[in-house]
Amino acid sequence: MVKVTIIGRVSDGMPLAQGPRHVVHEENDVLTTYKQQAEFILKEISLKALPSSKMTILVDHHCFKYFYSLIYFYISFLYAYFVLCILPGVCFTFHNYLFKMCLYFATPYFSYMVENGICYLTLCELSYPRKLAFHYLQDLQQELERLDRNLTDRIRKPYTFIKLDTIIGNIRKQYVDTRTQANLSKLNARCQKDLNIGTEELSLITERRRRVEMVERMMEAHISTSPVWDSKRLEIIALKWTPITILLVVASLLLWTGLVLQDDFR
Repeated sequence: MVKVTIIGRVSDGMPLAQGPRHVVHEENDVLTTYKQQAEFILKEISLKALPSSKMTILVDHHCFKYFYSLIYFYISFLYAYFVLCILPGVCFTFHNYLFKMCLYFATPYFSYMVENGICYLTLCELSYPRKLAFHYLQDLQQELERLDRNLTDRIRKPYTFIKLDTIIGNIRKQYVDTRTQANLSKLNARCQKDLNIGTEELSLITERRRRVEMVERMMEAHISTSPVWDSKRLEIIALKWTPITILLVVASLLLWTGLVLQDDFR
């Protein structure tokens, strides 16, 4: 399922519209986290830290919300295995299946596409076909191309392009059911471009940005604590040329004074 969709401007990284959000059985703070991650990706694209074409970004899973359920099943397995000794193989098989399902459904991914200075970004469940997600983004891009381009350039506040919200909602309805004939045809169609879509983990992108910001802060701190006027090179230049400059100024004054006195005597 398509959970979150954001359309943004690449030039300044401003999100223009987000459309209806569909996050089932999740708290508002999780939805807020997804939105912040999407805005972070959009900003990275505007800073040219990510490719300006197409990409899939894997989000870190949130299996901790299933922590208590897993503990309950762990206790059940241990009790069945060590106390009752009833079908231990079946218990462990079910345990592995449960853990894999937790990882599978709790790990969504972002897909984005950049066309003509506009970024189309969506968050989908891992079970949702990535190929279909990019078809969804392409349909959004085609609908936006029909609008006046000046409309996107005039937006000054985030998420104020209300007309795009309606467009996103209408197109999303076509991609809810992956088993429709239209969606199955898109999935079965072979396209060479689909093989050139890169994949990266969001945690690596976040760590890379953190390191860049750390280096920038260190450089700013170095510049603030060591200004140009306190540099060793400037000190050497000052010690070398200051006496020479003073001598030249004094000599010029004496020469000028001598010329003035000569004119007075004449």
